[in-house]
Amino acid sequence: MVGIFDALLSPVTDIVSKVVDRLVPDNAKSKEIKDEVEKQLALASIQGQFAQIEVNKVEAANPNLFVSGGRPFIIWVCGSALAFQFVLAPIGLWVGQIVGHPLPVAPTLDDHLWELIVGMLGMSGWRSFDKMNGVASK
Repeated sequence: MVGIFDALLSPVTDIVSKVVDRLVPDNAKSKEIKDEVEKQLALASIQGQFAQIEVNKVEAANPNLFVSGGRPFIIWVCGSALAFQFVLAPIGLWVGQIVGHPLPVAPTLDDHLWELIVGMLGMSGWRSFDKMNGVASK
């Protein structure tokens, strides 16, 4: 999953590259500086991701439903939306046609739901990893 920090890396690297090219005339030294800056930015991104994982672990272990229940709620909402979109609505339309009462076509879900589901499934993978390692909350 790409975080906000990762999305900012490319523009920052481009800006740093232009500044270094103007300030350092030696191509070898300029490349060395740019490589070091890119390495430090990537390291900061990885550290940020690990920090987010630790926050996720603390939230998931919290016995308060309003803290630890957010992800399960979103997963249930996404699952319900998918069930409606791909199971209930088509069967309902089909049954309506069979009994002679055609139903209007239900609104469809857009790609934003898929983005949310993919992100949540990635996070729930970490939760499964936590459960396998005995970090599961009550």
